[in-house]
Amino acid sequence: MSIKTVLFILTNTAHIGPNNRSTGYFFPEVAHPYEVFAKAGVAVEYASPLGGTPPEDGYDESDPSQLAFRNSLAIRRMARSRKLSEVDVLDYDAIFFPGGLGPMVDIATDPEVKRAVERAWNAGKLVAAVCHGPAAFLGATLQDGTPLVQGRRLTGFSNDEEAGYAQADVPFNLEDALRAEGAEYSAAAVWQENIVVDGRLLTGQNPASGGALAKAMVDALR
Repeated sequence: MSIKTVLFILTNTAHIGPNNRSTGYFFPEVAHPYEVFAKAGVAVEYASPLGGTPPEDGYDESDPSQLAFRNSLAIRRMARSRKLSEVDVLDYDAIFFPGGLGPMVDIATDPEVKRAVERAWNAGKLVAAVCHGPAAFLGATLQDGTPLVQGRRLTGFSNDEEAGYAQADVPFNLEDALRAEGAEYSAAAVWQENIVVDGRLLTGQNPASGGALAKAMVDALR
């Protein structure tokens, strides 16, 4: 059996909003999925709109999974993420967008991100995102011009969660933006694990959902 490969597409945004809040990708939303994929024998590679070292947020050394990732060869590879425009998503079985506030700036709007999402989707690949990661889907369209998320079940960081976390910093609310493009959005209680699988579109609501989302991806890849 050939080894399955997932491309993590990460933010390059280190600051957000009127208060210049420090941000990046949310550390556990990379560490927890990576751990699941590594145990399942799924290979992981990394890209970002600009390439290079993605900025990080939310590291907690008391979490063994995060500590292990911090000290891994994987994070060394991630520090040399490939420039997304130089990557062909058709070389991978799945693409995955971790969250953090950073994606609300570049992942939400970057044309190469939209092209990657559309190309992966049209080729029958798995397309997945957690927390603020589904910002990647905004503006992505099917070949007939309809929004990718229209009529599809998904989740992501909720309005209720944003209200208690970064309302003053984000340029828009992700839940509202997904609904505006026709997504059938649903959420669990704040900060509770929640994943939604709608065919090849797999989403997780918040940091608590990263590991479960990766397990669902492994199941789908098998």
